Amino acid sequence: MRAILCKEYGPPESLVLEDVEAPPLGPGAVRIGVRAAGVNFPDVLMIKGEYQFKPPFPFTPGGEVAGEVLEVGDGVSGVAPGDRVMAVCGFQAFAEEVVVPEQIVMRLPEGMDFVTGASMGMTYGTSIYALAQRGHLQPGETLLVHGASGGVGLSAVDIGRVLGARVIATGGDDGKLKVAAEYGAEHVINYRTESFKDRVKELTGGMGADVIYDPVGGDVMQQSLRCINWEGRLLVIGFAAGAIPDLPANLILLKSCDVVGVFWGAWAGRDPQGNRRNFERLFQWWEAGDIKPHVSHTFPLERTADALYALVNREVVGKAVVTVG
Repeated sequence: MRAILCKEYGPPESLVLEDVEAPPLGPGAVRIGVRAAGVNFPDVLMIKGEYQFKPPFPFTPGGEVAGEVLEVGDGVSGVAPGDRVMAVCGFQAFAEEVVVPEQIVMRLPEGMDFVTGASMGMTYGTSIYALAQRGHLQPGETLLVHGASGGVGLSAVDIGRVLGARVIATGGDDGKLKVAAEYGAEHVINYRTESFKDRVKELTGGMGADVIYDPVGGDVMQQSLRCINWEGRLLVIGFAAGAIPDLPANLILLKSCDVVGVFWGAWAGRDPQGNRRNFERLFQWWEAGDIKPHVSHTFPLERTADALYALVNREVVGKAVVTVG
């Protein structure tokens, strides 16, 4: 089979496409013929040696797949050859085949294409966990989403609207923010041209946002504490800006607010059934037409480096996906 290989840490162009042996199939495992693989920032960090998990060389990056079950190992009963499925596998996705444990494999809804299936795992999985389990977002509350044109940000806008929130979206590009508005943001704020802190206060009558979804970090997270409502919830998703902020504890006290960590991958490993219930809910929303993952770029397997650079260069709105076969 063909696979993208990282043989040493470096930029995307250091990756190579080679023929390799297919991974062995053990008990409780499922072999998936990959048809599409989602592209995410952890892929870039992993090939640079900057991610917390470091597979041994050579390894295949790519953390989420959609495709068809080719073969199942002993003891597997939940899926069968021919089933259309998705899985969040952490790495090994940029290849023609992957072998993963049965417990992380989920059947795709009838009619969902593979590109859509490969775009949902990390982003929508993170956002529903963040907003439902960690943020306890309620209908009628105000949700502020930073980085709203990115993969996790746009999924948070999409889910927040379905949950009945009033969504305010921020970003640094007016054209990309138009997509956030199309996905349900009632107001969009370009933080390069105006103060989101002041604008959020204005839009909420001085009260501030009830829930703030922040995958950006840095000064954005610090300023978020200055426009959060009493007993609001600031969700720490990530640090795309590169800087981990020192949060002023006095503001946390004065607002009586919660600063809430969101580590979806660890939670999904600890509570796989809870994660599966979340995806069942997401699939129901998709079937009803309530959510629709946005994929702005697709690339064939041999152009995986271009896919990663599109993400790094902030050309992607929503998700980029590598297609296979």
